[in-house]
Amino acid sequence: MTQPTAGQQQVIDSILERGTAGFDSILGLEYTALSPDGATATLTLRPELHQPFGITHGGVYCSIVESVASVSGVVWLGGTGHVVGVNNNTDFLRAVASGTLSITSTPIHRGRRQQLWLVEIVGEDGKLNARGQVRLQNIEA
Repeated sequence: MTQPTAGQQQVIDSILERGTAGFDSILGLEYTALSPDGATATLTLRPELHQPFGITHGGVYCSIVESVASVSGVVWLGGTGHVVGVNNNTDFLRAVASGTLSITSTPIHRGRRQQLWLVEIVGEDGKLNARGQVRLQNIEA
C-alpha cells in the first residue's frame, strides 16, 4: 500500500474527522480506512433501505459504489482538486435484507483527467453482493 503524501493525509484526516455527511450519512455509510490506493467502509442494512419486496434497493448499492469511489478518487488527488462521477455501472449479484455490508475500493486507472475505480460490496457471509465500476472526472482546484 502506498504511503500517503502530506496532501493526501490531510484529505484523509479531514474525511475521517468530520465523519460521513450528506447522503452518505442518510445511508449510514461509515468509512473505516482510507489511503491513496483505496478505501474500506461498512453499512448496516435497515428496512428504510429496502425496496417494496423486502430486500435492499439496487439504488443503495449504486449509491455506495459512487460514494466510495468518489472518496477514494479525491483522496488520491490529495487536495489538488475534486472529482465528479461520469459513469456508474453497478451489478447486483445477491439479494440481501439485513446485516452489515463490507465495502472495498480498488483503483483500475488513475490518470491526469480521469480515474476508474472498482468497488465491491460483500455481505456478512463473505459472498459478493454487488460490484461496480465508477469513472470519475478530475476537476482541478
